[in-house]
Amino acid sequence: MQQKTKLFLQALKYSIPHLGKCMQKQHLNHYNFADHYYNRIKLKKYHLTKCLQNKPKISELARNIPSRSFSCKDLQPVKQENEKPLPENMDAFEKVRTKLETQPQEEYEIINVEVKHGGFVYYQEGCCLVRSKDEEADNDNYEVLFNLEELKLDQPFIDCIRVAPDEKYVAAKIRTEDSEASTCVIIKLSDQPVMEVSFPNVSSFEWVKDEEDEDVLFYTFQRNLRCHDVYRATFGDNKRNERFTQKRPKVLDYFVFLYLTKDSRFLTINIMNKTTSEVWLIDGLSPWDPPVLIQKRIHGVLYYVEHRDDELYILTNVGEPTEFKLMRTAADTPAIMNWDLFFTMKRNTKVIDLDMFKDHCVLFLKHSNLLYVNVIGLADDSVRSLKDGKLVPMTVFHKTDSEDLQKKPLLIHVYGAYGMDLKMNFRPERRVLVDDGWILAYCHVRGGGELGLQWHADGRLTKKLNGLADLEACIKTLHGQGFSQPSLTTLTAFSAGGVLAGALCNSNPELLRAVTLEVSTLCLYCLWNGGGNYIKRYCPYQNIKPQHYPSVHITAYENDERVPLKGIVSYTEKLKEAISEHAKDTGEGYQAPNIILDIQPGGNHVIEDSHKKITAQIKFLYEELGLDSTSVFEDLKKYLKF
Repeated sequence: MQQKTKLFLQALKYSIPHLGKCMQKQHLNHYNFADHYYNRIKLKKYHLTKCLQNKPKISELARNIPSRSFSCKDLQPVKQENEKPLPENMDAFEKVRTKLETQPQEEYEIINVEVKHGGFVYYQEGCCLVRSKDEEADNDNYEVLFNLEELKLDQPFIDCIRVAPDEKYVAAKIRTEDSEASTCVIIKLSDQPVMEVSFPNVSSFEWVKDEEDEDVLFYTFQRNLRCHDVYRATFGDNKRNERFTQKRPKVLDYFVFLYLTKDSRFLTINIMNKTTSEVWLIDGLSPWDPPVLIQKRIHGVLYYVEHRDDELYILTNVGEPTEFKLMRTAADTPAIMNWDLFFTMKRNTKVIDLDMFKDHCVLFLKHSNLLYVNVIGLADDSVRSLKDGKLVPMTVFHKTDSEDLQKKPLLIHVYGAYGMDLKMNFRPERRVLVDDGWILAYCHVRGGGELGLQWHADGRLTKKLNGLADLEACIKTLHGQGFSQPSLTTLTAFSAGGVLAGALCNSNPELLRAVTLEVSTLCLYCLWNGGGNYIKRYCPYQNIKPQHYPSVHITAYENDERVPLKGIVSYTEKLKEAISEHAKDTGEGYQAPNIILDIQPGGNHVIEDSHKKITAQIKFLYEELGLDSTSVFEDLKKYLKF
């Protein structure tokens, strides 16, 4: 529930000055370091030492989202010193790849995970965990606490940082780009910082202090991409490390994660899946006491807990309407029968996040095409609403001066799964496509999270076909309103979005000319050992048949644990067989579509974009639509800087 708060605060910082001031007075345990980020984000040129040359790209991570500094002038073509001319006989594809690979790395700065605690700021500098005094955070005067190269990992980066209450220890979670596994290192802070211990496969972790002022680290252990075990550990002379076996979920589809309330009063153990949750409270003042259950699992009921002034604030979907509402109860009577309704959302409103302050609660919402921040005064129950941004069920981008849009190429994006929004973040290659005359359309179909929990429920399980119907209707509506035509229409999908994309290729292939899929779920039969009869109605693999298909470019990764390569290979082979059979029945002169399977090394489902992958996908789209790609590759090299 907390992944996007900082983006809201960054966007609204100057619209809500009182909120920014309030945040500056809080310790930066969660998101109130947004103001500090504004002071840190600035154009900077590095001296490329060996350490900094190995500085990795940072992926988007919950509660610690990196930011990139750029301005409009960075998007203009710049003549680089000592730039060598490229051979004239090199084709456009090779030229842009060469340009991308030789782009200087010192022209921008990626802001890494950083946490302010006490008078210090803790962050990653190059391949090191460092800290500096708050007033010196923009200078190069910092203390090195730990060198990540000691772990002997390939391009490691810091995923999360937590500082012990009295700053005797700092814990950092470290991972690599090609793996979701991570290592948590515990650094003892002294004149000579030293690594006390490291724990493998740690997912979430938090510090508390016990009655004897001893720092206690709680952490979850991840096995096979799932967290089922909670441990607590102490360090120094009184080392302990034990497991909460009684809190391990009996059903394996539940995931366990830890969250420290904003005031650090309680540590919550959250046991949940997509539809049901259970929360246990650990007293932050007595962490060795047994945890207290707030409410045992009720199928279909989700809830999240915050604390303020001996009261629990519970964000939950219990009761009617289905959407989330905010409830409140005394901390010593946490059971559901004691929950009192405190604040309700408008219908079709999605709650993105909740943040708790001393005198008010901030809800981050989406409703009726707008993003909202509701600031709820906790003293008098007053509510003030502030708006920013725009989001609609179908979002279309194109150049305002484009003429005859029916003859322009169209790239459609779809996801529609897990109650998650379709990502519309800025990507340089999308900017290039729009500049080259493309129309970009984002279809926010049922199954996603754009309109709240009911919108998600209406597109999952036995209602999954609703998402497919939405996608078909979106494309037909676009064509009907004069946006492109089937021969110039392409579709792209990532991960679970591949279910709808693959299903559309089976049901209405005539709507599309080409499709790009990345780490996509295409064989539900392979993934879920067959599934039920309803799944068979839309499974991309099981519904392949001899007919004309659009051309398809599939990107997969060798060791992806979430979408196994076996299923993608099976889908590709069956699709090629169906196309061959259709070609034989059609006779001579039939131009078969191109089916390309690009298998990349690595095993992380959320792989960072690479120059090769981006250029290959764009080249595929241009070739399938018969468009000249020379100018787009020349433009692409101006924007893509990694």
